[in-house]
Amino acid sequence: MKTVTTEQMRNLERKVIEDYNIPGEELMARAGDGTAEVVCRLSERCGMAHPFVLLMAGRGNNGGDAFAAAHCLHDEGMDAEVWLAGSAGDVRGDALRHLGKMRASGVTLRELPTVEAWEEALAQAEPADLLVDGILGIGASGPARGPIAGAIHTINALSQESLVISIDVPSGLDADTGMSAGETVCADITATMGLPKIGMLTAAALESVGRVEVIDIGIPWELTRDFKSDPELITGWEVRQLFSRRRRDSHKGTYGHVLIIAGSPGYSGAAILAAQSACRSGVGLVSLLVPQSIAAIVAGAVPQAMVHAAPTADKGHLAATALIGLPRGLAPFDAVAIGPGVTTAPDIRALIDQLISLCKAPLILDADALTVFAGQLEALQAASGPVVLTPHPGEMARLLGQDTAWVQANRGQAVRQAADQARGVAVLKGAATLVATADRPVGLNLTGNPGMATGGTGDVLTGLLGGLLAQGIKPFEAACAAVSIHGRAGDYASWRRSQMGMTASDVIEEIPYIFREMLVR
Repeated sequence: MKTVTTEQMRNLERKVIEDYNIPGEELMARAGDGTAEVVCRLSERCGMAHPFVLLMAGRGNNGGDAFAAAHCLHDEGMDAEVWLAGSAGDVRGDALRHLGKMRASGVTLRELPTVEAWEEALAQAEPADLLVDGILGIGASGPARGPIAGAIHTINALSQESLVISIDVPSGLDADTGMSAGETVCADITATMGLPKIGMLTAAALESVGRVEVIDIGIPWELTRDFKSDPELITGWEVRQLFSRRRRDSHKGTYGHVLIIAGSPGYSGAAILAAQSACRSGVGLVSLLVPQSIAAIVAGAVPQAMVHAAPTADKGHLAATALIGLPRGLAPFDAVAIGPGVTTAPDIRALIDQLISLCKAPLILDADALTVFAGQLEALQAASGPVVLTPHPGEMARLLGQDTAWVQANRGQAVRQAADQARGVAVLKGAATLVATADRPVGLNLTGNPGMATGGTGDVLTGLLGGLLAQGIKPFEAACAAVSIHGRAGDYASWRRSQMGMTASDVIEEIPYIFREMLVR
């Protein structure tokens, strides 16, 4: 999805109001309704039976969105309360009209017009399940002062016990630059209106925005048709469009066959996780090629997959001749992935060189399959089919002959360079995963959370991506979909189990629920 500057967003809202005859009050109502929907969905995923929602509002339009959201939440039967950074008598325009509707519905309003009032409120505050930040919107600039600063500080202080949803942009964040002039709300989710703001996709904003949900407030597509932006945000709506209704006469061959080449002694889990994830991707068939030394272990853990035992070399690792373990060679497969747990044993490079020469289906190179190409990405240009690379920052650094610090400081440049040198699709994993290919804006993903920084989650992504590619989704689109679904599944796992306690297997278990949320069937 394209991103916009604050000036572009203001112009879009003005055109919608003036040219499409949609009142500003109605746009605010849509913003409030969308925010309330995000709050309700989050509380449901976290298993909150009767959540208390505390909304912090400013006196401007962002506060108006909070008033409208509080009204909606009250109508849904939630316990909602609003704290206003100022006096109700200072609220004007559309925000005032929604404040009146909110108060008429019975929502409690607490006016806190001074810093001292906020300090007292914080000292006496009861824990809330969810905090909603509606203090400052995209029009704010410079450091927050007075009661606004008090409100921002209060949210951050209370966030140790509560999840935080920011409306449009985290208060205190510059929506154009992603920088903060003073204290800024640190959100778990930012429910942004219409289109994501350009500053929210910067590295500087990453800690503040959390996961971004885009709320449709009715901006016509034709108004943004000619907008250009790079990167673009990967959204659930775009991912949803990649999946069509399945025919009633479908069979297991209809939705593709993925081959995963993985594992070694001591690393059978990597093969298992990748295969289990692929089985949840919607693909029809999953095959595994693993060293003979671990074939029985893997087959017992993934009964849905067909496990083939490959010849092994020294110490039980895959041999260069491993492909003879496939009865019909590579012909049956619609996508191939190699790397999880294969190590950098001497025969691995020779095995991958065979795949590059023989595999006409999309080929994913992950983990150790990337390490053997350190400083030699151009060798992948000889591939017979599309190539997708999925490095983490350390692996990317080795591929480009750089250090990890350089990659992290230049993530956009690094992922583009890798895609160009390999003439394929490159995925740079990590917080704000990037997806690049030639002649396309970089895709940026903001789903996922720190709980996914645990062993095996990269293997889960590889299997999921392989399954999507085998279903015929084009490589760039499949990579964008995979990182989005993978991150969303990680978010669900953290909401159910906590970031501290989740594992890679928990992410796999949540994948079906992401499809359930996206698709009717």
